Amino acid sequence: MRENDMLEKEEIFSKVLRAGRRTYFFDVRATKADDYYITITESKKFTEEDGSFHFKKHKIYLYKEDFSAFAEILEEMTSYVLNHKGEEVISERHQKDFKKEYASEKTEEDMPKISTFTDISFDDI
Repeated sequence: MRENDMLEKEEIFSKVLRAGRRTYFFDVRATKADDYYITITESKKFTEEDGSFHFKKHKIYLYKEDFSAFAEILEEMTSYVLNHKGEEVISERHQKDFKKEYASEKTEEDMPKISTFTDISFDDI
């Protein structure tokens, strides 16, 4: 079987969650024995000072025998957080309108006044 055929057979069902700099990919895939499992991939975008960017990816493989325990613990953990801290996001970095300020983004008003012209007479040298 060609590699492309194998990839098409392996990917069964997918969903994407975009969350700021992070994107989560939820995929149902098939094993060689044609059983199903889930992969959860976190892809996080990092931007360099020069404007270039790269992505870091982390993947979790979740098999059927672990679904129940995983779902139970995930529900318990999310409920704990929401019950103790509520749904409001406290960190400003997670606000939709948050923009990180870099030193290069400062305006002229933010910069110290420096004279770019010096009056020197060659007779003084």
